[in-house]
Amino acid sequence: MELPPRLFTLLLMLLEWTRPGLPSPLRPICDLRVLKHFIEEARDAQAAMLTCKEGCGFPEPVTVPQTKVDFSVWERKNALEQAQEVQSGLWLLNQAIGSLRASVTNTALQSHIDNSLINIFRIGKVLRSLNIQECTPPAGGVPGGEETWRVSSASELLQVHVNFLRGKLQLLLSNAPVCH
Repeated sequence: MELPPRLFTLLLMLLEWTRPGLPSPLRPICDLRVLKHFIEEARDAQAAMLTCKEGCGFPEPVTVPQTKVDFSVWERKNALEQAQEVQSGLWLLNQAIGSLRASVTNTALQSHIDNSLINIFRIGKVLRSLNIQECTPPAGGVPGGEETWRVSSASELLQVHVNFLRGKLQLLLSNAPVCH
């Protein structure tokens, strides 16, 4: 019997939280099906946002991470630099989706937005399970050298979210040293 990806992810997280005894380090989550679950939910949010006609925009453009990957540049970066780029991108996405949450008045879409924010938090837990250090951007925003751009619509933001998960995050997770 094969479990649906969402149920698998939920069971994995539930088992981690309900373990009795003293807290212990997270076990590495190397199964890319967990990432596929996050990508599918991001796509669901994007599809829902495309149907929105009113109350689903930004008052002003927001900054998001660049999603294109130059593989020759990416491969020259060490694991820490790659992790910092992904963490910075996740931080930007969290900020932008949080702004979207504050500006959306369509209640049907708010659950998708909330789910996207929760999933960014969960992705952080997955990264910590892989011993990937959390990176806190400086007070002014993203660390120097991080490429960004601005989007002005919710559908653009959620497309960036999907592309970021499918691109830089997947590259980082698929090459995590603890998984090899």
